[in-house]
Amino acid sequence: MKRNILNINILMIGALLAVILSSCKKDGNPNNLPSVSAADYAGTIDGFKSSEEVYPKNLVAYWSFDTDVKEQKTGTVPTTTLNNSIVDGGVRGKAVKFNAGFLYYAKQFGAFKTDSLKSFTVSMWVQILNNGSKKTEIFQIARPGMLNGNLDFILETNANPASNTDYIQIHPYFATAGGGRQDNINNYGAVNLSPKIGPAKWTHMVVTYDSTSGVFNIWADGVKVGNYANRGTGDNLFKSYQPSEVIIGGNYNVIPGKSVNTDTSFVAMTGSVDEVRVYNKLIPDAIIKSLFNLGLVGK
Repeated sequence: MKRNILNINILMIGALLAVILSSCKKDGNPNNLPSVSAADYAGTIDGFKSSEEVYPKNLVAYWSFDTDVKEQKTGTVPTTTLNNSIVDGGVRGKAVKFNAGFLYYAKQFGAFKTDSLKSFTVSMWVQILNNGSKKTEIFQIARPGMLNGNLDFILETNANPASNTDYIQIHPYFATAGGGRQDNINNYGAVNLSPKIGPAKWTHMVVTYDSTSGVFNIWADGVKVGNYANRGTGDNLFKSYQPSEVIIGGNYNVIPGKSVNTDTSFVAMTGSVDEVRVYNKLIPDAIIKSLFNLGLVGK
C-alpha cells in the first residue's frame, strides 16, 4: 500500500513539473501575429509583385508608354511632340523613343501645385548616350516663360564623348523658396559614382527630395550617387511655383516657338524613356532599390 502511494506521489510530482516546465517555455509568437505563408511571397521581388504595389496612394503622375504618350493618372495628352515613337523592348512592355525629340504637356498638373508637392520622388528608366556637345533634360516640371523649371532632371551628356558608356554626369536642380536654384551632382566629389549607359542599356535614374530635412538625393541603378545631398536648407528649400507644366526630353528652348532666351546648351533628347513615376513623398532607400530590382525583371 505504501509503495502504491509513493508511486502515485511520484506521478503527481512529475505531472506538476511538466506543467511548470510547459508554462516556462518561451512563447514563439508573443505578439500573436498572424501566420505568414511562403506562397504569398512566391515570385515577388523584395515582397512586391509589381511596381504598382509601391506606394500607390502617393503616385501622382505616371507615364507607362505601353500604348501611347498619355499621362496615366489624369489622361493628359501632350500639347506638342517631336520625333518620338512607341517602341518594343521597354522595361515593362513598350517605351517611348526620341530622335532629337520631346513631349510637352502644357497643363497645370494639380499634383504639382505649390501646396501639393513638397517632398517628392521621380523615378524613370532611360536609354541614352553621351554626345560630347549638348546637355539633355530628361524630365522637367516647367515654369512658363523660364528656362529653369521647378525641377530639372538634367544629364550633362555634353561632358563626355559618345564612346564613354561608363560615366554620365547626373545634375538635377530644383527651384527654391528663396527664389534661386539648388542642385546635386554625381561629380566633383571624392568618389564619383555613375551607372553604365548605352543605347540598348536601360538605366534606372531617380531623384528624391525630403521637405523636412532639405536633403536632395540622386540614385542610379539602385545606388545613391549624389555628392551634395545636404544643400537644400533654409531659403534653399524646394518650392513648386505655378503653373507647373511638364516636358519630357527637353525644356522650352528645344521646343520650336517656345524659346525663352538665347541659351543653346541643351538639345532635344535622343534616346528612350520608360516608366516615369512621380510620387508626392520621399521613397525610402530600400524601396528605391526595390523599384530598380522590379524593373530588372519587367515588373
